[in-house]
Amino acid sequence: MTLWDERVWTLFRRQWRHTVTYWSVFFSFGLCIAFLGPTILDLRCQTHSTLQQITWVFFSQQFFLLLGSSLGGLFKRTLLSSLWALFTCTVIISLIFALIPLCYNVLMLSIALAITGMAMGVIDTVANLQLVKLYQKDSAIFLQVLHFFIGLGALVSPLVADPFLSEETCLLAANSTAVNSTFNLKHLRSSLTGPGAALTNVSQYPLYIQGIALTQVSYAFWIMALINLPVPIGVLGLMYHERLLPCSGTSPRLLEQRPAAETQRAHIFHCCNLAKLRGRPASFFILHIVGGAILFVTDGIIGSYSGFVYTYAVSPPLLMAHKTAGYLDSIFWAAITLSRLVFIYLSYRFSAPRLIILSLIGVVVVHGLLLIFYTSQVFLFIGTTVLGLCISSVFPSMLAFTEDVLEYKGCATTVLVTSASTGEMILQLLVGSIIQDQGSYVFMLCCTIASFIGFCLFILFLYVRHIHKNSYSHHTDCTKDTHMKELPSSLPGSRVE
Repeated sequence: MTLWDERVWTLFRRQWRHTVTYWSVFFSFGLCIAFLGPTILDLRCQTHSTLQQITWVFFSQQFFLLLGSSLGGLFKRTLLSSLWALFTCTVIISLIFALIPLCYNVLMLSIALAITGMAMGVIDTVANLQLVKLYQKDSAIFLQVLHFFIGLGALVSPLVADPFLSEETCLLAANSTAVNSTFNLKHLRSSLTGPGAALTNVSQYPLYIQGIALTQVSYAFWIMALINLPVPIGVLGLMYHERLLPCSGTSPRLLEQRPAAETQRAHIFHCCNLAKLRGRPASFFILHIVGGAILFVTDGIIGSYSGFVYTYAVSPPLLMAHKTAGYLDSIFWAAITLSRLVFIYLSYRFSAPRLIILSLIGVVVVHGLLLIFYTSQVFLFIGTTVLGLCISSVFPSMLAFTEDVLEYKGCATTVLVTSASTGEMILQLLVGSIIQDQGSYVFMLCCTIASFIGFCLFILFLYVRHIHKNSYSHHTDCTKDTHMKELPSSLPGSRVE
């Protein structure tokens, strides 16, 4: 039994340079996702800001990631524009990593992270779009690998940062006494993750903002900048191979791209072109909406769970030790990464709808069991692992399935990626607000309700898909009948009875 058949392997060999390049840029995406949480306290000391101020940089990055995801669809028309967008964004990421140590106030840091978020959003949309465009009906397996690289980058960046994080203090007062030493920095660091951290009660930690910054986190960012540097170099190499650079000399491929770009310039907002959308059945639009809603919920669960599972674990009734609870987020992301590796094989053996329905059932069951065994610390670790294994494949499988249902004619990828980014930001803020008002014990209830809504939405998606297939078949038959009726009168010497 082989991992994939000869036809898929032949497709990969034909497009391996493009495919590996898109995979590598998602590694850059993963690096950016996970670096902010572990380094947030050291960045607070570097910028001499309060906890309330520094936690809003999460929102800055996430909001501009959403904008970047929406704008990424503008670069889909030609290979030239797509590769230039990926090259620019990966260079920006390396530059921002190198410049973050020079951001000495929270406004500068927020601007830097906003730019990074914009680059991440463009990468997210463009890489998914191009991979779906390359493989179409065979894209599911390659999308699983693509999203595996997010998890890989998310695992690497905290490992790089960890040796340079402050253990006891990162500010030294003028009298040479440590001003932060009364707090458990590891506990506080684990509590401040994601956009929703700004809504949690951080006023109980009145950390000083004056003193000499002792942090060495700058080295972590410089190392990550170097680790990311081969990615834009790889994109540039692909552009050179495709003869899309002026230095490549006279290039038929470059000349082919220019008219295409000029032709599409007036239609840069192709997704919103009313002429293209006129005549589409209602099911076409409902599929976009419901598909986006599913990823809004599932990616929102991933963001919320990784952001607040630590707070939930150290609060009543679990009251888990801070050091022990700190492993939960790492286990969750490790499970997601491992699962995406496994789903590379499963996506070849099984259809996308089957994988999605099993994954969503698993997510609902795990959250239900976590509610039942809410006092068990052991089951929280087991549930966190199983949840990561189940939920990881929903995004790539849903993306491939939706594009297949819509026959790769619409803007499903842009809609789905943007919806996922929106959900990751909004649900974290919503869950953070509820935890602030009601207490951390409602966290698991929120996740359970969200997972059940996601499952119901997918059942609705399958129903609308059935209606869409019937309406599309009827529309095709009517078109053929109309064409056959008009055909005799258009032929010389023909006679209509």
